[in-house]
Amino acid sequence: MAHFLLVTLPAQGHINPTLQFAKRLIQTTGSHVTFATSVSAYRRMIRSPAPPGLSYASFSDGYDDGFNPSDDRGHYMAQLKQIGARTLSHLVRTLSNEGRHVTCIVYTVILGWVADVAREVGVPSALLWIQPATVFSVYYRYFHGYDEIIKNVDKVKDKDPCFSIKLPKLPLLACNEIPSFLLPSDTHPFVLTAFKEQFEALDREEKPRVLVNTFDALESDALKLCRRDESRRRRTHDSVGFLRCRQRLRHHLRWRSLRKQSRLRRMARLEADFFSRLHLIW
Repeated sequence: MAHFLLVTLPAQGHINPTLQFAKRLIQTTGSHVTFATSVSAYRRMIRSPAPPGLSYASFSDGYDDGFNPSDDRGHYMAQLKQIGARTLSHLVRTLSNEGRHVTCIVYTVILGWVADVAREVGVPSALLWIQPATVFSVYYRYFHGYDEIIKNVDKVKDKDPCFSIKLPKLPLLACNEIPSFLLPSDTHPFVLTAFKEQFEALDREEKPRVLVNTFDALESDALKLCRRDESRRRRTHDSVGFLRCRQRLRHHLRWRSLRKQSRLRRMARLEADFFSRLHLIW
């Protein structure tokens, strides 16, 4: 039986979609899933019984008593990478010694170091991108030669709020559709560093796998772009449509990357054929 180890940042916006994905994996493949997050988040989660096929585990991020708003976020990310890599590697080996050999590690965004851990322990890995494929494509472009074009948004957005930028093979993007973490005005530089490490980790992979929260009818151009970029490098890009359809649609409508009214209307029209278009490719 396949055994997936899902590793997520101890943040609700990461934990919730990863849990939904875990349930989807169990339902569609019959696999066992171990859901792993930090010690502090794990202590809160185990109060609820796990459904059949799902078990919980933890690794240390150096903040086992929890993260306080006054704590330095940059230091936290450094500790998460350093201590998390060591304790996650130990968790994989512990599971193997218990007869629960991990066959694949799936990790969420800004945890690029997990791919390095997976490679060290000889287990394939995949990135679970919990945002739309278009957002993935914007980040990909930023870290592959288009950073100056995206940074320029900060210089003109106040003078011209209607200003848009054009990235290859993507629709025009308004200023407020650019992820704020990519702009010089952002006050959380440690997040951009984590994303940079994320894409560097993908570049180091011989055959990187990315699971995307989307479906083809909504973001066909972005998905084609991702596949084309990976094809040029003789690598693979896998897309996944998953999670509770209507719940995720409402969540999509709130995401900054899809705020244009034309896109929102299109999403509403596509709700009717959500179920027929969702797919799981592995």
